[in-house]
Amino acid sequence: MKSIILKDFGSVDNLTITDLPIPSLQEGEVLIRTKAISINPIDVKTRAGRGASAAFKDTDPIILGWDVSGIVETSKSDLFKTGDAVFGMVNFPGQGKAYAEYVAAPASHLALKPDNISHEAAAASSLAALTVWQILKNYAKIKKGDRVLIHAAAGGVGHYAVQMAKYLGAHVIGTSSAAKKDFVLSLGADEHIDYQKQPLEEATKDINFVLDSLGGESIDHSLNVMKKGGTIVSIPSGLNEQVGEKAAAKGMHGFATKAYSSGTDMQEIAELLKNGQVKSHISQTFKLEQMREAHLSLETGKTQGKIVLTF
Repeated sequence: MKSIILKDFGSVDNLTITDLPIPSLQEGEVLIRTKAISINPIDVKTRAGRGASAAFKDTDPIILGWDVSGIVETSKSDLFKTGDAVFGMVNFPGQGKAYAEYVAAPASHLALKPDNISHEAAAASSLAALTVWQILKNYAKIKKGDRVLIHAAAGGVGHYAVQMAKYLGAHVIGTSSAAKKDFVLSLGADEHIDYQKQPLEEATKDINFVLDSLGGESIDHSLNVMKKGGTIVSIPSGLNEQVGEKAAAKGMHGFATKAYSSGTDMQEIAELLKNGQVKSHISQTFKLEQMREAHLSLETGKTQGKIVLTF
């Protein structure tokens, strides 16, 4: 099978296309013939030797990737049968090995792809959408009318966060550059803040919940506009270690979190996609052979929505 391997941690030049044997299956797994995959900032960080690289340090060959959508070729699970269209985030934060024509995946990490969305849209809505959904379910406890602040609202995580928070009844405020204002508002945001134009503290106040995908100073500024008892969840590891301590000092709740593979949560996301309550916005589509270009594009930090690769 055609696959992208990482020869060593470092630059995109270490991403190389090669032929490998089709993976064998364990009990409870399915073999997916890949139609589309998506990449995320964790892919770029791991390739460079950060992120989830520790999970791969003793592995040869290294195959990155966690987001996959495709057709079940063989099944060793009662959950799915041959011919089913499935999607999900596989084995995160371990080894998903999704940069390949065939992926062996635990059936418990997958959901049936809705018939009315493409494999590209399904692959896009795995890690990023799952990250948001798990945060909103486990930490936010959003009530109708709550004021929710989404940082980097036009990005991969952010654009799902705006839609999901709005679906749950929140008053949503999204930050981005001025160039992405119309996109953020089109997602359903009630207000937009141009982070380049004015300090956050001058732009908003009385926030019940913050989803922070930036870390660092973004946490401090967010706490300054939150209500007492409010909650902030920060995603980027390495930039959010003190979020709980900082929040507690101001009478608020702070959490650092990571997504985890869950077929149950993916099934809930599938329903949102099926019913049109959430949509994947894909900024660029590449072929598998263009993985280096895809990584370089994502590294700019300016992606609107998601980047997808097709087979």
